[in-house]
Amino acid sequence: MIRKMPGRPDHLSGRKRWMWIFDSYYKGTVELWGRENGPIKVSLPFPNSFYMHLRDPPAYREMLAALEGLYRVEECDFKTIFGPLEGYRIFAGRKVAEKIEIQTRYSAQLYNVDIRNDQCYLAEHDLFPCGESEESRFSPDFAVPLTRLEVEVKAVGAGGASLRPGTEISSIQICRDRTRSLNGPERTVIADLMELISSYNPDLILFPYADSWVPAMVRKAERYGLEPAFSRSGWFKSMASKSYWSYGRANHKEGALIPEGRVLIDTAKSFVYREGGLKGVLMASRLSGLSPNLTSRFTPGTLISSYEVFEALRRGMVVPFRKSDVESARKITDLKACDRGGMMFQPDPGVYEQVHQIDFTSLYPSIIVKYNLSPESLDHPEVKGFLATVITSLLNLRIETKRRKKTNPEYRGIDSVLKWMLVTCFGYTGYRNAKFGQIQVHERITAISRELLMDIKELAEDMDFEVLHGIVDCLWVRGGPISIYKEAVEQMTGILTEVDSFDWIAFLPMADGSGSYTRYFGRLDKGRMKVRGVAARRGDTPRYLQRMQMDLFELLAGAANREELRLCKPRAEEVRRRYERDLMDARVAVRELAVRRRLSRTNYSRRCAEASAVQALKIAGRHPAPGMVVGYVVADAGRWEVDLEEEASEYDAEYYGKLLEKAWEEVAFVFRP
Repeated sequence: MIRKMPGRPDHLSGRKRWMWIFDSYYKGTVELWGRENGPIKVSLPFPNSFYMHLRDPPAYREMLAALEGLYRVEECDFKTIFGPLEGYRIFAGRKVAEKIEIQTRYSAQLYNVDIRNDQCYLAEHDLFPCGESEESRFSPDFAVPLTRLEVEVKAVGAGGASLRPGTEISSIQICRDRTRSLNGPERTVIADLMELISSYNPDLILFPYADSWVPAMVRKAERYGLEPAFSRSGWFKSMASKSYWSYGRANHKEGALIPEGRVLIDTAKSFVYREGGLKGVLMASRLSGLSPNLTSRFTPGTLISSYEVFEALRRGMVVPFRKSDVESARKITDLKACDRGGMMFQPDPGVYEQVHQIDFTSLYPSIIVKYNLSPESLDHPEVKGFLATVITSLLNLRIETKRRKKTNPEYRGIDSVLKWMLVTCFGYTGYRNAKFGQIQVHERITAISRELLMDIKELAEDMDFEVLHGIVDCLWVRGGPISIYKEAVEQMTGILTEVDSFDWIAFLPMADGSGSYTRYFGRLDKGRMKVRGVAARRGDTPRYLQRMQMDLFELLAGAANREELRLCKPRAEEVRRRYERDLMDARVAVRELAVRRRLSRTNYSRRCAEASAVQALKIAGRHPAPGMVVGYVVADAGRWEVDLEEEASEYDAEYYGKLLEKAWEEVAFVFRP
């Protein structure tokens, strides 16, 4: 075997400029699509390979000899976050790596087994998607040279969000420079759409519910003898649907057909697009080294993981296949001391005037950076930790976009995506399969956050502020001037803060009368309302109830103090009566009463609304899965009869009347003496 250091291939050496990459994938070679005076595709050789370290190589002489006989094997040194290792680079794929694990009884340490080859290629060649090679990946200012087309299915019997077996597509609306409708028999409509896509040849297609409609359209086009034009080559990458558990709840990820050489974004289902728009999707792509087709479909947790992987590869580090630094056995007393989560102070229910809320900016990421927290630096604080290093760039970018969005709304999307990535970077440190996570890092972050919250609480009290409430990274206080306290907090902690000042704020009670930690609303000193935790903010609240609460909050926004709040009561009660009358007189659009719930299971042992919704899905020919969100309208609460959102024609007025009363009581708390 020849001993080599893993190096950077020189396919691009000497090239000063590279195309604006908008799609990448691997099919034996790395396939890159970009724009360089028009769309262009480049195929680049990049063999599958992974790295292996053996604690006792002589014990596996026969296995190494067999590997050499079948594959190219090179002795090499490689770098992990814990330091350099000696080992082997094996030019084979995951199946070979898994066989090595079995043969070595999982004693072999394997690296770069399950990373994406196109992502690895870009990292090794100092390239990234959605940007020019001369610019910084971390710049929030970048051009978007993509040609685009907007597509939306209209006038279908099942509704825009749902696709039933046998649904015919009779109308499609497209928009490029102008809006155009395609109408007629299904074959004609689909043929016209495919012809227009071929004619316009867009780099980007924005399409609500694309991941439901495109697979159906491709099947229908093939049945009609038409060429599906969504892919520039005719090839699609298939993403299977799956259910999974995260943070104690079931989630469901829809399947998708991803076209080659084009960006297809499901604008209705993509969390990243909803939060960040197109710029947010592209920024996530620049940071993670993944194509926009993937970043638009991934969760923030997957994006932060991919960002860390991309950063490791760019730094010449290998990425572990399995975690080797798993949690060791510890005494229960040690666990009780360290694993307590974030600190919260319980408020007394009531309405308070002249209150200030002080928030740390990205507290947990700031702790990672400030305290140099990373698996390899816990026991060696003199070492600059990998996590602290890579999160620093992300945190600095977030601070910059948060500053800019105050005067320029164009930065809101990018800022929102960065916020979610940084929020999940903390949770990812404790994830059992995290490539660069470790539970002790997770626990250290929460321990420091508890200490910081206690410190600033005591500081507030020393400065004669009254502390009303606190949740993990923010504190509500009364007193002043708040600017002096803000400056003192930042000087003490070294972490930036932001302040919201309320003319009044209501902390709501729980069922037992004690203060709720997360349900509150109030009027900011700028005259707008800030609302958290109530029905209007919950995703499963029917839109009709949300509208009533928001109308009430709009009314309360005109009250600058408690006295003016009391004067609002007669008008608020009239709003409530109007909504109640329309509900009882059947003047409410039925779909406005749809409850949207996430299914935790598909088999229920008792009668409930979710069980009936699952049955309704099955009858409709759809396949319910844990984590799937289903919309339904309760037709008879006594027997828990429900209709799917798109089919509902009647509702149980008494049931919804009780929900409306609960929504009213949340707001009416401010009118209590």
